[in-house]
Amino acid sequence: MYEYIDGKLTFKGPTYIVVETGGVGYHINISLNTYAALGESERCKIYTWLHVKEDAHTLYGFADEGERRLFLHLISVSGIGPTTCRMMLSSITPNEIQQAIVSADVALIQKIKGIGAKSAQRIVLELQDKLKKEGIESLISLPVHNTIKDEALSALVMLGFSKQAAEKALTQVLKNADNELTVEQMIKQALKNL
Repeated sequence: MYEYIDGKLTFKGPTYIVVETGGVGYHINISLNTYAALGESERCKIYTWLHVKEDAHTLYGFADEGERRLFLHLISVSGIGPTTCRMMLSSITPNEIQQAIVSADVALIQKIKGIGAKSAQRIVLELQDKLKKEGIESLISLPVHNTIKDEALSALVMLGFSKQAAEKALTQVLKNADNELTVEQMIKQALKNL
């Protein structure tokens, strides 16, 4: 529902922050990784995910898009909830988690508080192929000033295509283009090649 919240950082603690924007203060749960990334700045842009339950609506915040993407992968695993994901992201860095999953390092994942042997194995089993397909650069934040090709690539990856296949298709589209294409045109033509 909320892509990100940009505003004044009125409170910063190791487990949550309060960001004020438009006269409203948002209570946002964060990991220690995000806490460290925020530094001492007075303003922040925090990527969010809203968890809706019967008895509560809880906002989770992330310093960058890559951390949020990994969080969403982790909560897709059965038996792993937002609280456990936040514990994982607070224990080791997102890059270390992704590396552990891709290399099937169950022992490292199991060292995280609240993750047992079966949960660690389930995480590796369900996410290893997805994370291998996305590549390690999927945790790197998207550039602020995206080119048309970057936006088209991002859209194709979101649609479920591997980054390498999408890049190859877009390169082919650009070679064959007579004039400058819009993002929509690039995506449509790339879909024909995928």
